[in-house]
Amino acid sequence: MDPAERAQAARARVPRIDPYGFERPEDFDYAAYEEFFSTYLVILTKRAIKWSKLLKGNGGVRKSLTVKRYVRKGIPLEHRARVWMAVSGAQAQMDQNPGYYHRLLEGEGSPSLEEAIRTDLNRTFPDNVRFRKTAEPCLQKTLYNVLLAYGLHNQAVGYCQGMNFIAGYLILITKNEEESFWLLDALVGRILPDYYSPAMLGLKTDQEVLAELVRMKLPAVAALMDGHGVLWTLLVSRWFICLFVDILPVEKIFSEPGSLSMTTITRLRESCRAALQAQS
Repeated sequence: MDPAERAQAARARVPRIDPYGFERPEDFDYAAYEEFFSTYLVILTKRAIKWSKLLKGNGGVRKSLTVKRYVRKGIPLEHRARVWMAVSGAQAQMDQNPGYYHRLLEGEGSPSLEEAIRTDLNRTFPDNVRFRKTAEPCLQKTLYNVLLAYGLHNQAVGYCQGMNFIAGYLILITKNEEESFWLLDALVGRILPDYYSPAMLGLKTDQEVLAELVRMKLPAVAALMDGHGVLWTLLVSRWFICLFVDILPVEKIFSEPGSLSMTTITRLRESCRAALQAQS
């Protein structure tokens, strides 16, 4: 079978829509994907078995070195919502506040907040069939509810562009409005509290950390950027504002970084934050 025939055969076997609802692009290499996945499937199967045993044995998700190691290697899609809810503290918050999410939606609204959210609905994952108006059910309504409830819950933040992609991705994973709301609260309200504040100090800090890491690890790239006078904020702000949800491959989103220790990252963040605060 020649390469063209192999590609055509692979295209017939591999679904055009991925498990998350995203359409594969026209130039998608079906043959290469099938070849890679035939090997990687063995790893995924072993990983899924380990996770199933861990979750069954514990009766729940408890933080431990084993869980940390498993999370770093990847959480199978079928367990991702449950694990995220547990390790982020979102499940505990939801259990402690029964009915709170629905009361937010039933309470007094905010016309300006509602309009800001509606503006971005059609821009959210246009290549995902589940977010199209023709879908049944259409996840745009679910997305609207989650963003509206969060804007009413955290009025200091309200709604910022980029949050639509974060909430949309959480909805795809959890398939549950209320769980998506509490995970969004964990991310925006507790894990990254100064990313979406008016000053956006956390977001600006991490942009400077990235710039410093590029200078350390890829000096030629840094020199090229500096030589052309390109501001890092113009290049990477969109990456950070949506937490890379609309940038990275879907399986890499919210995964832990690799080679640099958290001690190194923390020190870089502290120095960059101090420099930003000195400028203000």
